[in-house]
Amino acid sequence: MAVQQNKVSKSRRNNRRAHDALVAANPNECSSCGELKRPHHVCPSCGNYDSKEIVAMNDEVEIDEDAA
Repeated sequence: MAVQQNKVSKSRRNNRRAHDALVAANPNECSSCGELKRPHHVCPSCGNYDSKEIVAMNDEVEIDEDAA
């Protein structure tokens, strides 16, 4: 088994973990609808990418209550 030779202090342990923090997202504004989206990704609200419609989006989804 791996057993440490000397105690690792809190300072040394925390310095090692200093680069493990998560980076915040960098959202951009969609050029067609104005919603925030991830850069270089298709807009989830309108389906456009680079001012072209890539994914056809439905306005409303009809759910039948009796079918469930």
